[in-house]
Amino acid sequence: MKGDLDKYVFNCLKDHHWWTFWELQELIQQMTGKFYGETSISAAIRNLRKFKQRQRFDLPLDLDTEVIEKKRRDSGKGYQYRLIKQ
Repeated sequence: MKGDLDKYVFNCLKDHHWWTFWELQELIQQMTGKFYGETSISAAIRNLRKFKQRQRFDLPLDLDTEVIEKKRRDSGKGYQYRLIKQ
């Protein structure tokens, strides 16, 4: 069902810890039995920045307020993401 991945990603990120695509991918697969590729997970992270998903997950509705933080991993391969505490 469309939109489920957004919920899975939000449920991971809501702990406000740093996550890589691969960590999200692994946990979501363990919890749901479904495999999602990096591009799908990346899209779900981007979706959390959109107004509709901000409403759905009770995030700040002001689109000028960032809700996702991104940083390069120390190893240099890939990025880590987390939901910003509001």
